[in-house]
Amino acid sequence: MSESNYKILDKINSPADIRNLEITELKELCSDIRKYMVDVISEIGGHFGGGLGTVELTVALHRVFNTPDDLIVWDTGHQAYPHKIVTGRKEELKKIRQFGGISGFLKRTESKYDTFGAGHASTSISAALGMAIAQKYDSKNKKVIAVIGDGAMTGGMAYEAMNNSGVLKADLIVVLNDNNMSIAPNVWQISNYFTEIISHPEYNRFKGQVWDLTGKLDHFGDRLRKIAVRLENGIKAVITPGMLFEALGFRYFGPVNGHNVNQLVKLFEQVKTYKGPILIHAITEKGKGYKPAEKDVQRLHAATPFNKITGMALKGASSIPSYTKIFGEALVQLVQQNPKIVGITAAMPDGTGLDILREKVPQNYYDVGIAEEHAVTFSAGLATQGIIPVVAIYSTFLQRGFDQIIHDVALQHLHIVFVLDRAGLVGADGPTHHGTFDLTYLRLIPQMVIMAPKDEAELRNMLYTAVEYNAGPVAVRYPRGSAIGVELKESFEKIPIGTSERITPGDDVALLAVGSMVQFAINASEKLSQDGISAEVINMRFVKPLDEKMLDEIAAHHKKIITLEENTIVGGFGSGVTEYFAQKNYKNDILVIGLPDAFVEHGTQAELYKMLEIDADGIVKKTKLFLNNKLRGTT
Repeated sequence: MSESNYKILDKINSPADIRNLEITELKELCSDIRKYMVDVISEIGGHFGGGLGTVELTVALHRVFNTPDDLIVWDTGHQAYPHKIVTGRKEELKKIRQFGGISGFLKRTESKYDTFGAGHASTSISAALGMAIAQKYDSKNKKVIAVIGDGAMTGGMAYEAMNNSGVLKADLIVVLNDNNMSIAPNVWQISNYFTEIISHPEYNRFKGQVWDLTGKLDHFGDRLRKIAVRLENGIKAVITPGMLFEALGFRYFGPVNGHNVNQLVKLFEQVKTYKGPILIHAITEKGKGYKPAEKDVQRLHAATPFNKITGMALKGASSIPSYTKIFGEALVQLVQQNPKIVGITAAMPDGTGLDILREKVPQNYYDVGIAEEHAVTFSAGLATQGIIPVVAIYSTFLQRGFDQIIHDVALQHLHIVFVLDRAGLVGADGPTHHGTFDLTYLRLIPQMVIMAPKDEAELRNMLYTAVEYNAGPVAVRYPRGSAIGVELKESFEKIPIGTSERITPGDDVALLAVGSMVQFAINASEKLSQDGISAEVINMRFVKPLDEKMLDEIAAHHKKIITLEENTIVGGFGSGVTEYFAQKNYKNDILVIGLPDAFVEHGTQAELYKMLEIDADGIVKKTKLFLNNKLRGTT
């Protein structure tokens, strides 16, 4: 990967260098950035398609605005790889999302140009509004720009912020990066309406005929063309989102070509002198400039290393299916048995496995956009009418629906199945995406049932148990990545609520594990046996309600007990066990092993497990210390 291939990009080490370029060099810089992204990400993997679509926006923004004094707030940080490249992190991009490398998202501690952390969508306008209002308290005149898009306009928080911006009449510029995509095709009706009208054959045929006719009328034709342009702009003002944005108090510019860097520079130069809320509607193409990404946007939204000529992954998929796929196929099977079961996703059909349901039983599939709060209450409405919603959302994103789970679901005793993909450590996406809190935030909700499978067979049976359970909400959480590889049955088996299973007997210590930690516990037990230590392994299965009968037996048989979970040690499974033992006045020694009371950085899952000493070797080490009374409490 020779930097000599990037004639203009070689000169760029900060945005100030972009401002020193000739205007004619900006297009070549954009070409260099795209080439650099393809060269780097094809080797190491990372978010890809979104950044390819924001190259011109990035260059134009840093050209016109005096960053970092002027503040750019990016929504959904996977749009911001070009931003990282031109803000001094060109070399660091080669280790993005790797252990010890830079983050795949925006991070305030990483760069003075990252004004606001961004991992979850739809936050940029709210944050930028706060920054804009803050200027009046310091008598500063910083320009504040929010770049929102890649599906983030489907989130309600964006409209809350726009409404407040209009009321406050803040000096704020919002750039809408409208690529009609998030990770999956965008669920944004405004954009769909605009696209349908402007791309309609009759509209374009009429436009072409008018243009051809007026071109034959010399000077009079030029005047008619100017009138036609004004007329077309008037029509666009009616049929584009401009009316909505202006109703919210924004001065609307657009739609503009988001890949014409010179046009963007001129427009930004114009609007930066204006007061009040401004919205620039830029039409872009996700994956722009790299044919494989343009053709297969979803697959190359985030990529593993790939052949940069073909765009195909270099490493074949694992022969063992992922938990996500196992869930998706099981749900289809259950929906085919019971048509009152529906699947709901918040703009992540592929990531949650609901793309399988969308393909095979589309009438039972719903994508609500990046709107987790709405997804939960929409499901609550369905549940009141006897429908069984299966709401599949990443653990980290379901945090956004916390109030709705309590108020709209649990309080009304509604039967909804929450399926939490990516529970635990997710790897390269890091702290914004780790699912490290769900056992804690779900366990405190009255009547919530929480399950975590040890393998894919148990996941299928837990899903079946959850849809058959009708006494209230149920959550099933499972990790990112490939399953264990156990044999699957075609049929389902119901698991009695609140029951565990004994995996291996033992006398010296009891390892009480849930979910992904069961296999680590089994492996640790085998290693401990080689040193003469007999460890009993219990697959607890349920975090709520706990199997109290099993806990009573364990308390009677073992002085030393260890709980294992891939969740924060604060308020999770281990806390539940210690609370129960305190209620029963049991005097056993309990060691709680889980994730620390801290935000865990990015790296591969294996690297993070090893660093935190929650893999089999770490459990062996901690068990020996615990048995020798050198380790107590939580770790």
